[in-house]
Amino acid sequence: MTSITFDTHKFVRKLQEAGFNEKQAEGLTEAMRAAIDDSELATRRDLREFELRLDPRFEAIKGDLSLLKWMMGALIAIAVANFSKQFF
Repeated sequence: MTSITFDTHKFVRKLQEAGFNEKQAEGLTEAMRAAIDDSELATRRDLREFELRLDPRFEAIKGDLSLLKWMMGALIAIAVANFSKQFF
């Protein structure tokens, strides 16, 4: 996974502007940084790479499904022909 950037200085400033004292702001910032570092969040790049790996697999499945549709169509046509042959 790709690491996520986190501007701790900006976060501390925003907290202080919101009324936190410096010690509280730094403590919360450190907790947030640790949580972000420990998490395994997927970034847009991670999701795009995953999508690119899956696309070829879906193309293969689409080809297989197309073949199955033709085979089922042929089997149904044979069944209808057999059924109609018995009555006409």
